[in-house]
Amino acid sequence: MRSGDEKPTEGGGFFAAISSSVRSWGSAMQKSVNGLMGYEGLEVINPEGSTEDAEAEAQRGRWKQEDRDGYWKMMHKYIGADVTSLVTLPVIIFEPMTMLQRMAEILEYTHLLDLADECEDPYMRVAYVSSWAISVYFAYQRTWKPFNPILGETYEMVNHNGITFISEQISHHPPMSAGHAENEHFTYDITSKLKTKFLGNSVEVYPVGRTRVTLKKAGVVFDLVPPPTKVNNLIFGRTWVDSPGEMIMTNLTTGDKAVLYFQPCGWFGAGRYEVDGYVYNASEEPKLLMTGKWNESMSCQPCDLEGEPLPGTELKEIWKVAATPANDKYQYTHFAHKLNSFETAPKKLLASDSRLRPDRYALEKGDMSKSGAEKSRLEEQQRAEKRNREANGHKFTPRWFDLSGEITPTPWGDLEVYEYNGKYTEHRAVVDSSGCHEEVDINSIAFNPWQYGNVSAE
Repeated sequence: MRSGDEKPTEGGGFFAAISSSVRSWGSAMQKSVNGLMGYEGLEVINPEGSTEDAEAEAQRGRWKQEDRDGYWKMMHKYIGADVTSLVTLPVIIFEPMTMLQRMAEILEYTHLLDLADECEDPYMRVAYVSSWAISVYFAYQRTWKPFNPILGETYEMVNHNGITFISEQISHHPPMSAGHAENEHFTYDITSKLKTKFLGNSVEVYPVGRTRVTLKKAGVVFDLVPPPTKVNNLIFGRTWVDSPGEMIMTNLTTGDKAVLYFQPCGWFGAGRYEVDGYVYNASEEPKLLMTGKWNESMSCQPCDLEGEPLPGTELKEIWKVAATPANDKYQYTHFAHKLNSFETAPKKLLASDSRLRPDRYALEKGDMSKSGAEKSRLEEQQRAEKRNREANGHKFTPRWFDLSGEITPTPWGDLEVYEYNGKYTEHRAVVDSSGCHEEVDINSIAFNPWQYGNVSAE
């Protein structure tokens, strides 16, 4: 028998075969493109091939040769650095969505949290909540970068399974966001801070954040530790995403937890997308085995103390990815499209909402030139607002989230935790009771997240 903190050992259970594959950060077959067009030491990783076709793979992807050259000249000096907020990037690599909207994508399959709240089986409850956390990785495989939010920017969502969601950019350096979602079954709270390491043709992303889910009827609280992510082939080759490592979902109330291993991509895609592991009780005894692929589905089955399936039981599918639009430019799901829609926006939308960003909106409409110009203008406005604020001795304070004073450890560093202060709920109640039934008109609301005066004219 192994504990919840230990990886499977040879012969030690149903998933013993995964033991060696989870120990390396990137075991996909790779090759340094030495001497290729004058670039030294850049790795090109083809998830569908071998080491022999790395140079051919390097010529593929979204970049033209001259674009590759320009991007490399701009980026090579940042190798080894955290590039979360160091550089201004071209809109060619962006999608028409901000990080605040991406935070909302985890809400697509919240019916799993509803099921967990109604479930009487404590181990199935862990399985439902864990599958919900895994479900968002289908969306996170997209290779386009979301826009960095402006300090004070927000995103609101209503009209989805009775959920109200608010997120806010609470820090610019380092970039940090906070979010809160709620319906009759659960509350979801997150403080998000990404840490990156640029490696030349790839970037490692470490989720230095805290996620808490409270199930209202069940009266339990869950904590999530997600795996890191690696974005491969940023400049050379086709960009793709992998998240090899360990995910831990812990019921802080009971001590039950799931320990799940995201397999790294190997030869010709072997192991890519696969997730395997167990749900353990508080005594670290395996109770359910879980298996599946984060881009398809997850299933579970009762198991014995050795992790073997119990006789007479079968795998039960917990989650399955919903149908997606065919040939979508940005690989959006139907739900992702809703995040940009004003159908999911509340009445009297906050002027700081991501939907109203002119750079994001221009890119959504396919005007890349205007998007780039608007992006530069917003970035200069952000600098001007900071100068004005600091010159007058003012300090930025988030509207909807307060610094809790709690410091929580993560595998990648400590994090200052922000907590939802309830003011948005009060704000929304006042607006909803006002009798206002105005339609949201994007042309009538100017994007304005600035707290120290409107610097749009500067």
